[in-house]
Amino acid sequence: MKIIVTGGAGFIGSAVARYIVKHTLDEVLVIDKLTYAGNLESLDDVWTNERFLFKQIDICDKQALDDVIVNYSPDIIMHLAAESHVDRSIDNPSSFIETNIIGTYALLESSLNYWRKLDQTRQSTFRFHHISTDEVYGDLHGTTELFTEKTPYSPSSPYSASKASSDHLVRSWHRTFGLPTIITNCSNNYGPYHFPEKLIPLMILNSLEGKPLPVYGNGQQIRDWLYVEDHARALYLVANQAKIGENYNIGGHNERKNIDVVNLICDLLEELVPNKPNGVINYKDLICFVTDRPGHDQRYAIDASKIYHDLGWKPQETFESGMRKTVEWYLKNSDWCNHIKDGSYARSRQGILKK
Repeated sequence: MKIIVTGGAGFIGSAVARYIVKHTLDEVLVIDKLTYAGNLESLDDVWTNERFLFKQIDICDKQALDDVIVNYSPDIIMHLAAESHVDRSIDNPSSFIETNIIGTYALLESSLNYWRKLDQTRQSTFRFHHISTDEVYGDLHGTTELFTEKTPYSPSSPYSASKASSDHLVRSWHRTFGLPTIITNCSNNYGPYHFPEKLIPLMILNSLEGKPLPVYGNGQQIRDWLYVEDHARALYLVANQAKIGENYNIGGHNERKNIDVVNLICDLLEELVPNKPNGVINYKDLICFVTDRPGHDQRYAIDASKIYHDLGWKPQETFESGMRKTVEWYLKNSDWCNHIKDGSYARSRQGILKK
């Protein structure tokens, strides 16, 4: 098959692209605007593969979308392109509205126009797979319940509100126009190639430099953590086997308090990097608590039983095994991290794109 992955130079998107090239016989076209979080070095492992292509495209550019979709003629479109950092959505909501809502609308329109012109056989097998987040459901604080596929939406941040909006658009394009869509909502991802501003890579890299480990509020916020390569495997399975119109929650079965996540990172580094930066006796001494994020949800937790019962998927990594792999990856890939820190990953894009 031929698969388009939007946002495929980002954290989850690049994991999906690498999975498709390495574990299937399918072709993949990554399209990405290459904002600050888009890193072509995350695609190094598959860049020269004959089944991989890349196009730099803004999903808000409908003409560019029309052209690339028609020319590539995909069997599946996996839509991961999104602004995704909650803190940035608080500081600058407009880019989230533009990319996550207007961009999804443009992609839906281009996909619908393409799908309508396919012959009946290809129409029946085409899929538009929209990848979303559990944050659209809001906050589970004060309850032991889990998010299910029927949990009402109650987003708290500009980011989650923009993703909720995009989910509603996708559902309406299926209901009103017949576009064959599927939606998945995932819990917090972690693993290799995660942009350093996010919690887990930030804690790892700050520890190695002897910098403070800032934890919001009291650190008691709970998240369900999903190893990104488990997620990529789930997304490919859903795109290929799920029924049209379905939605699936994808979680790691790993509820952890933020402070416990940071403590585990410190414990792993004590074992793997006993030679600490100057002045650091214990990595945990670097932990500090900072003013909590506005509107911070206290707990997310996913019931992923539907995807297990319908499609047989469950995560392969425990939180402990996945975290060990993650820390070891960052220790072995300092060049990737340093290129982000010094900005050279962005400056090298043009050279890479000309190859």
